[in-house]
Amino acid sequence: MIKVGIIGGSGLNDPQILGNAESIQAETPYGRPSSALSVGHINGVDVVLIARHGAQHQLSPTQVNYRANIHALKDQGVTHVIATTACGSLKEEIDRGHFVIVDQFIDFTKHRKVTFHDSFESGAVHTPMAEPFDSELRGTLYNAAQELGYEAHYGGTVITIEGPRFSTKAESKMFRMWGGDVINMSTATEATLAGEAAIPYAVVAMSTDYDCWKEDEEPVSWEEILEVFNQNVDRVKKLLINAVSNIT
Repeated sequence: MIKVGIIGGSGLNDPQILGNAESIQAETPYGRPSSALSVGHINGVDVVLIARHGAQHQLSPTQVNYRANIHALKDQGVTHVIATTACGSLKEEIDRGHFVIVDQFIDFTKHRKVTFHDSFESGAVHTPMAEPFDSELRGTLYNAAQELGYEAHYGGTVITIEGPRFSTKAESKMFRMWGGDVINMSTATEATLAGEAAIPYAVVAMSTDYDCWKEDEEPVSWEEILEVFNQNVDRVKKLLINAVSNIT
């Protein structure tokens, strides 16, 4: 039976998208997840929703207990995980409000627990990560965007930085040279842990800004991100509802 975990980014942790939602406070071997779990359904599909940064967005990207979040979803028996995230665009053609269904990541984080296997006492574990995002789930997200008439890019590399600061211009230009398409502060960590947990994972990233590489644009600000995201939050919710309803 399909059971979908949704990891909601900024502004996308609203349990009202779920029918018959109830709240569950989970415990894991890695501590408590970022928020209580909202358990309900979307068009008959069982769904578990978690707020990545906490119910009040009180957790910085480094403070998020990614291991507890993924472990809690696995404990709930989820068969797929969809994550949402705001991102900065590193490409001219990825405009504000566009969706990107990424297929690769570059991990530029520095201070996180990014594995469930801290010790090899029970044997070495090296998880393959050549294809970190589930192709079928990515296709479902892209098709949902197409059906809704949204501007969406199928494929792309996300650079995940530590945060909470934004990039310098030198870093932003370097990331473009590396082949990055978008930049955020969460996806690589989640994708790595979901891969270790053997849960199909995909992310829909919404472009909110041009980071700081674009000389004819003001450097990104948190206020700008929130403004663009709030203008488009209903579109993301519709995309999630459409996608969840079509997972097979």
